[in-house]
Amino acid sequence: MRDFFISSLEKLITVVVGLMCIAVVVGAGGMMFSPEGGLLKAVGVLIAGGLYVVLMGGMMYLFLGIYDNTKRTAEATERMAQGG
Repeated sequence: MRDFFISSLEKLITVVVGLMCIAVVVGAGGMMFSPEGGLLKAVGVLIAGGLYVVLMGGMMYLFLGIYDNTKRTAEATERMAQGG
């Protein structure tokens, strides 16, 4: 059951990161065509939004990786303790 939730979380993170990418592109397009916007501001939104997506997505996947590494370490420690 636990593996189901972890794999579902990984799929959910993938969807969220994809939606964040789409939101950054749509936001940059909206900024470019807004009266106060322009091309330079739209590029700024793309750069800042891209950095945000990379950082947030990276941290979410990092947390999943920490969980996986901790689980594998615990299993290896149990095998060592059993002598096999």
